[in-house]
Amino acid sequence: MSQSLNKIYVHLVFSTKHREPLITEAIQEELCNYLGGICKNLECNPIQVGGYRDHVHILCLLSKKITLMKLIEEVKSHSSKWIKIKGKEFENFYWQNGYGAFSVNPTEIEVVKNYIINQEEHHKRKSFQEEFLGFIKKYNIEYDERYIWD
Repeated sequence: MSQSLNKIYVHLVFSTKHREPLITEAIQEELCNYLGGICKNLECNPIQVGGYRDHVHILCLLSKKITLMKLIEEVKSHSSKWIKIKGKEFENFYWQNGYGAFSVNPTEIEVVKNYIINQEEHHKRKSFQEEFLGFIKKYNIEYDERYIWD
């Protein structure tokens, strides 16, 4: 085959360091737009970006020109540097070391998109840790709880 074809939808999830509630309403929309812009610049079409006080979700179409690890590295490093200059309350902002990356069936894009849009309502009932463990169980991922939270 002379051309490379792919269509890989990925749902990225990662939190602030120690799940500090640093993503305030005042910065959330701008942060989500910035995260989406990083994805777009890397040709990873952002479909929905959102989150809550201590974490973010990114649903995007992974480019065939970049690895998942490189996408995560670029998104986290650039956004962390950016948010630190947004005010004194963000100068100690860090993302957690790890992340979750989950494949999304093209028929489920709207479901995941709505899930991300409704984060505030969702987190009235469930913490980030409960949410993340739910993803791990749904995708049947083996993990060691000693190393999952930082």
